[in-house]
Amino acid sequence: MRPVFEWNLGARTLELGKRTLVMGVVNVTPDSFSDGGLHLDPDRAVEHALKLLEDGADVVDVGGESTRPGARVLFSPEADTASLKAAAPGQTVVSEKEEIQRVIPVITAVKRKRPEAILSVDTYKANVAQAAVEAGAEIVNDVSGFRWDPQMKKTLAELKCGAVLMHMRGRPEEWHKLPPPSDIVVQVKRELREWSDAAQIAGVKRERVVLDPGFGFGKSFQENYPLLKRFEEFHQLRYPLLAGVSRKSFIGRALARNGNDAPVAERLYATLATETAVILKGAHIIRTHDVRACMDAVRIADIVVS
Repeated sequence: MRPVFEWNLGARTLELGKRTLVMGVVNVTPDSFSDGGLHLDPDRAVEHALKLLEDGADVVDVGGESTRPGARVLFSPEADTASLKAAAPGQTVVSEKEEIQRVIPVITAVKRKRPEAILSVDTYKANVAQAAVEAGAEIVNDVSGFRWDPQMKKTLAELKCGAVLMHMRGRPEEWHKLPPPSDIVVQVKRELREWSDAAQIAGVKRERVVLDPGFGFGKSFQENYPLLKRFEEFHQLRYPLLAGVSRKSFIGRALARNGNDAPVAERLYATLATETAVILKGAHIIRTHDVRACMDAVRIADIVVS
């Protein structure tokens, strides 16, 4: 049985554990690995978000910057405010201003058309998070584990919204040279505990946080499958769990033919198998590009889990 939680989003709560929730993805980017450029136009992004809601998504996650392998990011875990200001012009792929210009019109328009919709913003920048929540988002999904922007934990504590704290090894431009860990599950579990403890100390209430072990983020092909096989161990942290495996490269590698990874467009069935497996291992939320197909898998998996 999955543990049951009440995820506090501020103005309302979501019950997690009785059934699997589905978070649909809207990338307002030109370069995301799976759908870059498809929804860069705000009108198309809004249309896609509304379609995901119609397909059954419980949450729609709107992102304005890709953290694909090799991407360069603005913040680093060691950076302080002064060095951020000095480094920003040369290190950012998407400026804070540009990211806000991408995501805020989409969030505003979706909330205008579907006021009851629960929206999340996929960002590691505190000012983007602040603007998005003020525009109607109720969740901040931070791939850096609240670490890259020194102001993020303080901002989340003040906003009192829901938050997803994701694990990432290193930064995207470093992934190709990261040394293999002795035990990836032990490392991810230890660091998620450390980072969530730091968030609590900074004032981010425990009941507002969901943890994500970060499939594919700084993990090599062979390191993702232990995370999947032993996913239930993350329940030891006593937080709700989110899993995002949709279309990822470790799935494409497993489907390789003639030495070539399966292209993103051919990873749907294997994605559904992986999402089903992680639900059976105890995931509370699935983040996916293919909401309608995922909803069918969720219905069957939830019968087994319940």
